Amino acid sequence: MKKISEVNLDKLLESFSQIEKKIAELHGENNLLSLQLDKTKRLLTISQSKEGSAQEECATLQNMIKGLQQTIENLCHLRDENERLKNTVHISEKTLKTHEQEYKNQIDRLMREIESKGKEHKLEQRKIYCDMNKKIETMEEEHKQLIEKKDLEILELTRQLRDQEKEKQNEIIKLQIEFNEKLVRIQNKAPKPYPAPTALPLHQSIYRRKLQHLQEEKNKEIEVLRNTIRDLEQKLSKGQDSRLRWRQF
Repeated sequence: MKKISEVNLDKLLESFSQIEKKIAELHGENNLLSLQLDKTKRLLTISQSKEGSAQEECATLQNMIKGLQQTIENLCHLRDENERLKNTVHISEKTLKTHEQEYKNQIDRLMREIESKGKEHKLEQRKIYCDMNKKIETMEEEHKQLIEKKDLEILELTRQLRDQEKEKQNEIIKLQIEFNEKLVRIQNKAPKPYPAPTALPLHQSIYRRKLQHLQEEKNKEIEVLRNTIRDLEQKLSKGQDSRLRWRQF
């Protein structure tokens, strides 16, 4: 019994020593774990702080991504719009080239028409010029004949005027001679050396009135002939002016 209790005590002590050793090891591990726990807490705090920053950065990045996505969408829209505009410009260029060719063809056609019209106009001008020359020549011949006719009329009227003036002058001279002869006869028939104061002035006044009347008639006829000659000359001058205008035209 003593051996058994001794053995057990030794074992107990040994076990106790081992337990203490284990406890010491556990305390050491516990301290180490405490240190690791503190370190882990600090790391957790840092990680949480970094996580918050990362979340903020993530939110910022998400916003940036959204903005980039919107920008990309806008760029895609712009690219599509650019492609559409390019297609529109290409179609417009083709249409413009087509219109330019049409306009060029129209211009060529109009130029040919203008050239043709110009030739027709020149031919028409030549024809009109020839017709006008013929008309002018005819009118010149007519005016020449008319001028000759009017010249003859003027010469005839001038001759008539001279003849009338000559006749009137002869008649006046004849009346003066008759007046003088009657005056002489009256003077010869008078018994007194001096004629009666009333007879001579009476005859003189009668002959004077008659001479004055003949002179007035002669002046009227001369004035009528002069007006006729003036009218003929004016008509001739108008005819010459119209002929000159036709020639200038």
